[in-house]
Amino acid sequence: YHVIRGGRSCSVTLDTGAVLEVCYVAGDENSDLAVLKVPDGELGESLPAAPFGDSELLVVGDPVYAIGAPRRLRGTLTNGIISAIDRDIEVEGRTMTLLQTNAALNSGNSGGPLINDQGRVVGINVAKYMSGRDSVEGLGFAIPTAYLERIVNDLLEWGEVQPEPLIGVMVIAGERGLLVKSVNP
Repeated sequence: YHVIRGGRSCSVTLDTGAVLEVCYVAGDENSDLAVLKVPDGELGESLPAAPFGDSELLVVGDPVYAIGAPRRLRGTLTNGIISAIDRDIEVEGRTMTLLQTNAALNSGNSGGPLINDQGRVVGINVAKYMSGRDSVEGLGFAIPTAYLERIVNDLLEWGEVQPEPLIGVMVIAGERGLLVKSVNP
């Protein structure tokens, strides 16, 4: 979302050099996700889609690859590993739970895919750790697909993110199952 926020138009440049105008469908500032669509008739129906993988299957040390366009260098691929899972990071005043990677991320990687070794998208690159005015190498972050799936589906169906359902029961894991700790009225 931060990549397109405040924009008036958006286009996608294909590896063939063709430039396609895309439409903004919906976005959510809190999750930093936006959905764009290539209109029908502009090659949209013939473009391949990147398959999504399950970020919940990742473990620290798994190899990953980041694709982006840092400093307008289109199609840049960097590699690394998953350095941490469920890392709470403050991004523009809000806490996000992200995948951490040491694959090089720079300005221009945001919105690009983080891909596993089977070529499946397991995250959307969103941030690089900065210390004051200095960037810190090897500390990149991506929104995990397990999180973004619900958000994107809400954006497609409702145009906004819906509240998460609550059942009003607090449970803790016991030796023989779950123990109900409290029930909200």
